[in-house]
Amino acid sequence: MRKFWDNPVIDVGESPAPTPSVAVPSSFLIGHIRIAPATVLAPMAGVTDTVFRRFIRNLGGCGLIMTEFTSADGVLRAKDKKAKRYLHFYEDEHPISAQLFGSDPKVMAEAARMVEDLGFDLVDLNLGCPAKKVVKCNGGSGLLKDLPAIRKIFHAVRAAVKIPFTVKFRAGWNDENLVCVELAKMAEDSGLCAVALHARTREQGYSGRARWDWIAAVKQAVKIPVIGNGDVRTPEDACAMVAQTGCDAVMIGRTAPSNPWIFRQIAQYNTRALSELALAGTAEAGCPTVAAGYDEPSEADRYQMIRTYFEMLIEEEMPGAEGKMKQFASWFTYGVPGGAGLRKAIYESKSAVEILGRVEEFFEDRLRPYGAGVVTC
Repeated sequence: MRKFWDNPVIDVGESPAPTPSVAVPSSFLIGHIRIAPATVLAPMAGVTDTVFRRFIRNLGGCGLIMTEFTSADGVLRAKDKKAKRYLHFYEDEHPISAQLFGSDPKVMAEAARMVEDLGFDLVDLNLGCPAKKVVKCNGGSGLLKDLPAIRKIFHAVRAAVKIPFTVKFRAGWNDENLVCVELAKMAEDSGLCAVALHARTREQGYSGRARWDWIAAVKQAVKIPVIGNGDVRTPEDACAMVAQTGCDAVMIGRTAPSNPWIFRQIAQYNTRALSELALAGTAEAGCPTVAAGYDEPSEADRYQMIRTYFEMLIEEEMPGAEGKMKQFASWFTYGVPGGAGLRKAIYESKSAVEILGRVEEFFEDRLRPYGAGVVTC
């Protein structure tokens, strides 16, 4: 089954008018949990497993990581191995949030208790997934048509756990049924600690442009932290989102698998912009307005990144590791000269070890003539 991140990100329409950059905040609080920097890896089914989360964490610059969205019903079924795998994490992943979906308040509350007992720092409710199989069960964005039902879930989960409770939602079912401001206010009134808005409707899916003005409207309506999500592909985008919406943090989804360096690049962009302004004697706290650079990965960096991720998959004995390698190969080799040949070799490989060997052979042959030698991790 093709998932939304299998589709290339394409530009739609004209770019928004340039906005003076405002630094992504260095930190923010969700309840008593300090997130630093104020960047969040979005939960993505089939992507944000423990290997990818630790991989992103090790690259640096990401303040909060989240699990794949997980069925609350599945969490309560002792035999649901998939749910257990989704909720498996290591100590070096803190702070980490577990995202749940479901429509029964009692089930959601009990699943949240289990998440808290497992040691997660936060628990999040998914009201954004547009997948038909989730929506038809009144989960994900399907609940956006029933705010009273959402309120019951809010109250049940809030009463069940002491850890911070958050929600990620879309703006509404469609343009005629926008509920983002009302939903954010309801979340605040129900004791939730933060909200994250993917600035598209369920009807949009992942097409069209994210409406950042909806994030701004939510930010103006509530006092709890607001996390913006949608169409952040570069550090400049992240800063522009903060400038245009006033959001407290930026969440990144589809860009992360294709550019795992994005979080580190945002941190570099902020640091260098502030440094340049300070040297120029025009710095205003938290408000860089000059262009600043960030590191672009070299071919040796990309080789080390691919090899590290693949080795982590093998070491973890992740089910379906070969499939994940083939899935990620198309993202990780984007822009690499001759990358099509490498992808073909990977797709034709029969085992995880063979795939890793193809990667090593491809890059070592390319790097050796330039004196790069064999890259070690």
